[in-house]
Amino acid sequence: MRLIRGLTNLKRLSAEADSPLAGGCVATIGNFDGVHLGHKTIIEQVRQKAVELGVPSVVMFFEPQPREFFQGSEAPPRLMPFRQKFEALLAEGIDIVLCIRFDDTFRSFSAMDFIENVLIHGLAVRHLVVGDDFRFGCDRAGDFRLLEQVGQEHDFTVENTRTVTVDGERVSSTRVRKVLNVNGLEEAERLLGHPYRIHGRVVYGRQLGRQLGAPTANILLNRMPALRGVYVVRARLETGEWQDGIANIGLRPTVDGKRPALEVHLFDFAGTLYGQHLSVVFRHGLRDEVKFDSVDELRQQIARDFEHARAWLAANPAQPIN
Repeated sequence: MRLIRGLTNLKRLSAEADSPLAGGCVATIGNFDGVHLGHKTIIEQVRQKAVELGVPSVVMFFEPQPREFFQGSEAPPRLMPFRQKFEALLAEGIDIVLCIRFDDTFRSFSAMDFIENVLIHGLAVRHLVVGDDFRFGCDRAGDFRLLEQVGQEHDFTVENTRTVTVDGERVSSTRVRKVLNVNGLEEAERLLGHPYRIHGRVVYGRQLGRQLGAPTANILLNRMPALRGVYVVRARLETGEWQDGIANIGLRPTVDGKRPALEVHLFDFAGTLYGQHLSVVFRHGLRDEVKFDSVDELRQQIARDFEHARAWLAANPAQPIN
């Protein structure tokens, strides 16, 4: 799979004599946060049509997401960071990912600017899969009907996305966030098609966990996570080995309270994880994130958390994780 970052690189690629877009493509547009069952169905629509036409399949999304650009810290939390989304799309068999920077310049594009510069001259799109409620361009003036009209003039077709429901309700990123917000890990797994997880690179921290008797692998998060609290987890190391552990995800209010992070303590693990990418699967919620009056009080609570986590693991042996 190929990653194209920005309109400049898209223009450069489309001008190459051996460009993979020389024959056009089949594309879809969205946030694809979580790459849940609904997203996977859309991706399969795109892949099937791309095979039929003999052209690449393309997923286009934006960084930051439009709601993050307009709402800042008030925007909904992300389900997965950029790298994890890219890897998830790779696993679904997408040929090209186009990531466009959403900034003041791009937001000023009219609907026709977007169609001409991105879809026609950039991607040479031959078939587009989007929801019939899709809006785009400055002031959200562009819609599904406009795409169909322009497509007739420029020889591309537009198809509505298929809807996936679970228990009679549409699967969406908003729905996944809602169930995670109340620790509905089992329901989230049904909506995603796999247990909820976060991937990230382990960075050097302030060594506070070690001082508290619980050395942790620290993964910084650029956005507030959909989950907050203390969880029993299972983590996959770069070696492919799985380790049980406990994790705190959120703002660490007793010792920090400023930047969101995922702190993972792996039981019975003595190696070093700095620089590695971990895949952390959330299995069971233990408690909410709490600000303690003292570090000593926090230390005592961590000891209780460890005891509760080990007891839960003993009663719930790990099963193979997909």
